[in-house]
Amino acid sequence: MRRLPPLSAIRVFEAAARHEHFTAAADELGMTQAAVSYQIRSLEERLGVTLFERSKGRVRLTDAGRRLLGPLSDAFDRMDAAFAALRAEDESLLTISTTQTFANAWLVWRLGSFQMAHPEVAVRLDTSEKLVDFASDEIDLAIRAGRGSWPGLVAVPLIPIDYTPMCSPAFLKAHEDRLGRALQPADLLSVPLIGKADDPWWADWLRKAGIPEPHQKPRPGIRLDSQASEGHAAMAGQGMALMTPFFWRNDLSEGRLIRPFALTSTFEFSYWLVYPEHRRNTPKIKRFCEWLLPLVRRDQEAVGDVGVRQAA
Repeated sequence: MRRLPPLSAIRVFEAAARHEHFTAAADELGMTQAAVSYQIRSLEERLGVTLFERSKGRVRLTDAGRRLLGPLSDAFDRMDAAFAALRAEDESLLTISTTQTFANAWLVWRLGSFQMAHPEVAVRLDTSEKLVDFASDEIDLAIRAGRGSWPGLVAVPLIPIDYTPMCSPAFLKAHEDRLGRALQPADLLSVPLIGKADDPWWADWLRKAGIPEPHQKPRPGIRLDSQASEGHAAMAGQGMALMTPFFWRNDLSEGRLIRPFALTSTFEFSYWLVYPEHRRNTPKIKRFCEWLLPLVRRDQEAVGDVGVRQAA
C-alpha cells in the first residue's frame, strides 16, 4: 500500500517549487497565497523536513525540496500526458448506437459527409434495438424510437415514425392486372404482405383507410427483422410492406418503390437523438448534432408525396 501524503498538498508543493514563489503557485492553482502556505506547512510537518527557506517575503527550495521536485514534476508530467492521451482518444472516436432501420436505410448512406467534414473523428456504429446504458456501454449518443421521455438524457426530436404501404412497381402492376382495376385499400387483405397478419401497424393503417373490421385477416407474408430488410424485400417484389417514407425517399423518387396510396398513419412515436445531459458540450457530440439536424430537416422537407401513384 502506498504511504503518500495528501495529493492536494503534493500538487501545491510541486507548483510552488517550480515557481519558487507562493503567489505564482496560488495563481496557477486558483488558490489564495494563505492556502498555499498552509498546505506547504502541513506537508513539511508530515514529512518532518523543511522544504522551503523563507526570508524577507521570498522562498527558496532547500536541498530536500530540490530532491523532491524532480521526481514529482516528472510524475505530474506523466499523469498530464496520460490524461491528455485519454482525452485525445475519446475525442477521436464517436460511437453511435442506432436501430438497424435508421442505420441501414438512412444514416450509413450519409455518414461519409460527416467524416469528410471532420476527418479527425472516426465513427463507430453500434446497430441494436436494445436501450443504451450510457454509464456502462461506452456509447456517446444514440438514435432511438419512442416518445422522448428519458430522465437524465437530452432528447432532440428527429423524425416522426409514420408508415404507408409500399411495393415494387412490378408487384403493383401484376396485382392490378389480376384485378383489372386500380388497387384499393381493401385489396390489401388479399395480396402478400411483408409482416405478420396481426401486425398492429397494418391494422391501424387499414382502419384509417376505412376498413375497421375486415371480414378476413390480411394475407400473411414474410416476416423480417427490420424495416430496412422489409424495404429490400418489397423492392424485390416479395410483397407489400408498411414503411416510413422518410427512409425510402430515394428509392421512391427513382422508381424502385411506389406508394399506391397517399395515406400515412402513426402511433405518435418518433426517432430521437439522445445523449447524457452532462455531455451536452462535448465537442464531438456538438459537431455531430450540428451536422445531423439540418440534414434530417432537409430530407424530411423533401419527402412530401414523392412516390405516390398518381391517379390516371
